[in-house]
Amino acid sequence: MANSYFQFQQFRIEQGDCAQKVSTDACLLGAAADLAGASRVLDLGTGTGLLALMVAQRAPAAAIEAIEIDPAAAAQAARNVAASPWASRVVVRPLSLAAYAATRPAPFSHIVCNPPFFRRSLAPPDAARATARHEGTGSLTFDDIVAFAAEYLTTTGTLTVLLPPPEMAQFAQAAAAAGLPAQARLTVRHRPGGRATRAIWQFGRAAPARPVARELFIKSPDDLSYSPDFKELLQDFYLEFAPVG
Repeated sequence: MANSYFQFQQFRIEQGDCAQKVSTDACLLGAAADLAGASRVLDLGTGTGLLALMVAQRAPAAAIEAIEIDPAAAAQAARNVAASPWASRVVVRPLSLAAYAATRPAPFSHIVCNPPFFRRSLAPPDAARATARHEGTGSLTFDDIVAFAAEYLTTTGTLTVLLPPPEMAQFAQAAAAAGLPAQARLTVRHRPGGRATRAIWQFGRAAPARPVARELFIKSPDDLSYSPDFKELLQDFYLEFAPVG
């Protein structure tokens, strides 16, 4: 059973009321997303509030909106935000994406999202977990996310998404069709030589001649320790990577 909380260096995530717990995936997305010039950021499907708080820590000038369709998760995210150092800059809204769009929010400089991605597998019996993990179970769909971003990103705004590689290929196709081509691609592998397990891609209105492509290995080649790049990426968040002294 997952712990009821996850302690980071500067904030704590209580997660007992959330279907999706703190994961390496979400931490990677929160740390790797390019937030250059962030002024107004949307965490789409915030769950515990983790991404919103990572953005708040990394982008001190940004105002952050976080939406979550599950009422229990939204309430827990709001409590996590209230207990953090950035409560004045993060707002959690217990709304679906459609309901939030109906409020006609101001444009965003950045949108981050770790969307549901099990499109063809059997949905788990728990309704909240199904909504969090499976596209098409009353939650976010790829088309919904792309359409919202195409309407509500600023001219130079970016959408950063984490998905498994096959689903990312489908998402990228939908994004490109909506005028949001891929600008940067980060491939995540457990260790050198391993298969690609996750993709973190950035989309925006401007199409580069060649998207920036990078790789990140979570573990070292011997699989006994974290890689230097992984440690560097999470050094401001994970307690075990905090400087000593």
